[in-house]
Amino acid sequence: MERVPRAVNLQGWHGLTFLHWSYPPAVVQALLPPDLRVETAQGRAWVGVTPFEMRDVRLPGLPPVPHLSSFPEVNCRTYVRHPNGTSGIWFFSLDTPRLWIIAALRALGLPYAWARAEVNVTHRPPVHRVTYRSRRVLPHGPAELRAVVDVGARVHLPDPLTVFLTARYWAFTRRAGRLWQVPVDHRDWPLHEARAVVVDGDSLLTAAGLPAPDDPPLVHFSPGVDTRLGPPRPSGRQCLPCPSGTVTTTFPIA
Repeated sequence: MERVPRAVNLQGWHGLTFLHWSYPPAVVQALLPPDLRVETAQGRAWVGVTPFEMRDVRLPGLPPVPHLSSFPEVNCRTYVRHPNGTSGIWFFSLDTPRLWIIAALRALGLPYAWARAEVNVTHRPPVHRVTYRSRRVLPHGPAELRAVVDVGARVHLPDPLTVFLTARYWAFTRRAGRLWQVPVDHRDWPLHEARAVVVDGDSLLTAAGLPAPDDPPLVHFSPGVDTRLGPPRPSGRQCLPCPSGTVTTTFPIA
């Protein structure tokens, strides 16, 4: 069964690194809309910073537009559950240099910001290195990421925490005082071990209202997936039909 039988947007998410820090649940809960509850694993809430390259963004049936349809993005997010039973992602911020996508998606309630950003890949076996740079320009003030990621071996059997942090098929947004949720369809992430040197990543977290972390992040890398996004729908109190593979009982949620 297709998770998104009627896509409204197609996107490729490539060269993506998951950088995750853990926090006391109450610290993250204080930053969420009233209807969302932070999900926890190992007794902690988790916040991710995920830099990557967006490729071939387009409407179904149309070709991508050169230059405009591919660009870097950095998002800062956490993991939540709605009273209707849906688990998903809540974005604190999404930074990109493409003004058209900022205008379009801020109108849908997503907190996009204008940033200067780039992704550079060095692949000279045995070295596979990805360098990310992003610096926010508008509207939320300075927030920056510089990270160098060395990619390691393929992870064939992800542990439960890794699944909790990566296998997410809904995103929530708030528009006109109401919560909406967007279904996302993609194959399982192909994941690799990775080691990261992160510079200035704390500023994305502190810009979201979080304290700067004391420990280095948990790191995973993925070469990427192609995705299908479905139409947004209001987050009602009753459990809406959830995409196959979404959720919540498969994760070690405290």
